[in-house]
Amino acid sequence: MHEVPLATTLFFTAILVALITCLALEEKLHAKKSVIVGVFAILSLVLGAAFDLLPFGNVLVGGHEIALPVYIPGIDWNVIAIILGSSLFVDVTSRSGLFTWIALKLTKTSGGDPLRLLIFYGLMTVVFSAVLNNVTAMIIVGSLTVVSLRKLNRQSLLLGFLVTEGLLTNVGGLLTLISSVPNIIVGNIANIGFLTFFKIAAPYVVVTTFVTLWLAKKFFGIKRLATDTERQEAATLVATFDENDGIESPRFFYFSAVMGALFILALSFQSVLPLEKELGMGFVALFFAAIALVAYKHEVHKFYAAVDWDLLGFFAALFVVINVMEHAQVLAYLGKGISALIALGDLGGPAALVAGAAAASSVTDNIPLAAMLAKILAADGLPSDSPLWWCVIFGANLGGNITPIGSASTVVAVTIIHREKLHLSFGGFVKTAILFAIVQIILAIAYVLAASAVGWI
Repeated sequence: MHEVPLATTLFFTAILVALITCLALEEKLHAKKSVIVGVFAILSLVLGAAFDLLPFGNVLVGGHEIALPVYIPGIDWNVIAIILGSSLFVDVTSRSGLFTWIALKLTKTSGGDPLRLLIFYGLMTVVFSAVLNNVTAMIIVGSLTVVSLRKLNRQSLLLGFLVTEGLLTNVGGLLTLISSVPNIIVGNIANIGFLTFFKIAAPYVVVTTFVTLWLAKKFFGIKRLATDTERQEAATLVATFDENDGIESPRFFYFSAVMGALFILALSFQSVLPLEKELGMGFVALFFAAIALVAYKHEVHKFYAAVDWDLLGFFAALFVVINVMEHAQVLAYLGKGISALIALGDLGGPAALVAGAAAASSVTDNIPLAAMLAKILAADGLPSDSPLWWCVIFGANLGGNITPIGSASTVVAVTIIHREKLHLSFGGFVKTAILFAIVQIILAIAYVLAASAVGWI
């Protein structure tokens, strides 16, 4: 890396700020993420070449020099493979009716009691967010919540349920390495294994889930049914749900359940299994996606069409932009700011990093934020067991609970709320959610500090 003039670095910093601003104003610009970042990727590459910042020439791959366009090596293809493979696998297996079956089983088990429903739906939201993705989890649980509370004549509780579920998607998104995109990015750069990620994140997720549910019970006034008559009426109403309605093929249902369990096991032990270790987690995700697609081999085009190509294009372009920024020394200067936060001490440093990441991700997309912070920390040579990686992970995920635009799942929750003609403005959401978000962030800071003190991370 040759020396870059400060004026050039500041110029590219302005481009990065403009990109983040455009992503925050995505709806007002009426443009998809991939288009916005794609335009900035092209602009960054042209200017990077003009300023003689990019390393043109052959690339060393597997001990051999090969010719590749300068923007190809800048893309983290393992992240792209994980997202593509996981989304295809989940999309195919969800066709079995497995997740709807689980949801309806829990609904019937609750007996229609509002508080038990809140607890069951909250736990289901967390689990679904961990094994599916935040948006899919919110769509499944949110849609079932609307149907269930209507049948039980409890529409007055709908707003509280949907807000709580929206907040819990981002808590559940912390549970596994593939639960959210920031997890995938940071975990991949930090070289954190699937099983290690789960072992560290699980205690926090369990505690925060129950604290969030307790706060929701108090804040929204959700109580248990008081009389035997009310309990009997509610139980009779939920008994009309048929969990087998969405199961078209029992054979595929059981196949999906087994494959889902094997998928999680394969990811858990990927870092220790001989072949998987070399091929990587992206290969595991694509491998299981390919097996799942065999079940629908004559109509795979439907699943290809359902892939979020906008998200994949967004990622590829984002990695290109970040690569150019790295060569322009923008990340190095941002790293000095991060170093200043870290220098606040063993207590102040992690706390400031969690809070700063959360505040930033509440008003803009947490994906570029996580990618930039991870790159900056990687440049400092941090080991995979450094607590600072977890500061970024917790902050980037939990910041989505501060505003309704902080994460895709809270956007979905608010969309369902408005579809049901429930009044909740932008300010109303912040006023409602801020207490939950502050408690969750404080718990995250305390957990990182405590886990670091005892050597857990």
